[in-house]
Amino acid sequence: MASATKTRTTATRLLTAVAVLSGLVLSAAQAHAATPSSPTEVPAATAAALPVVDMEATVLAAQIDPRRPDNTLTPGAKDSVLAVERALQARNLLDARWVDGYFGTTTITAYAAFQRSLGYTGLDANGLPGSSSLTALGQGRFTLTHQISAGAKLQRDGYTVDTRTQKMLTEAERLLGFHLTLDQGSYNPGGDPTSAGTHDGGGVVDINVDGMSSTTRTAVARALRQVGFAAWVRNPNQGDWPWHIHAAAISDTDLATQAQNQVGDYYLGLNGLANHAADDGPRIPIQTWEEYQRTH
Repeated sequence: MASATKTRTTATRLLTAVAVLSGLVLSAAQAHAATPSSPTEVPAATAAALPVVDMEATVLAAQIDPRRPDNTLTPGAKDSVLAVERALQARNLLDARWVDGYFGTTTITAYAAFQRSLGYTGLDANGLPGSSSLTALGQGRFTLTHQISAGAKLQRDGYTVDTRTQKMLTEAERLLGFHLTLDQGSYNPGGDPTSAGTHDGGGVVDINVDGMSSTTRTAVARALRQVGFAAWVRNPNQGDWPWHIHAAAISDTDLATQAQNQVGDYYLGLNGLANHAADDGPRIPIQTWEEYQRTH
């Protein structure tokens, strides 16, 4: 009887050992199955982060660089512009030799071609990056930060402006302590032949200065510049127009090409007119609306 009991005990121990061994083998197999067998199986979360494109810096470069007499890069924009140019190159829209961090006329042309490939036309395909086109270009290649939006269109003094421009004008009025009346608004293609197309898109307005002294006119131009406009007092000796203040909202993504050029000239110390004369307005540190908001 004792011998039979011993035999049963030995068999039980043997079965237990086999079960434990089987469990270890199974766990090892499961662990092996959970381990990637090749680099292509690495989880997406561990993949290298995509480059980040600063939209503010990119749009600023797209306004200034085409107006430069040399290939000087816009400060703070190089990495972002390079990422955009590499994405354009990948779509066979930009030759490798132009992938240099300089958003000049060649890059503008390539970006406009990309905008047209998305179905944009006219002012929406003039080479100035917008949020929607940058997002589309960046899919799988870069992410966006510091995005800019012109916002919805609205009416002011009987003229059309965008929301961003309206906010800028309102803040300039707060600084001045009085209301500004428009002589001309935005989105007015061909509406004023003397404007050379600057009012065709968004972000551009003319301010009525009737009854203002020279000192007040200068103060208005200064306040407009402070909140992010490229602004100049215009007089009848400069062209076929009455006294007024011309203002283009820097980095408004709806700017017409002619207005973009004026912004670029403003950064380069010029007056925004065809004669390319020196800036005759109040000289203050230049900043965009977004930069102004971050410091006020």
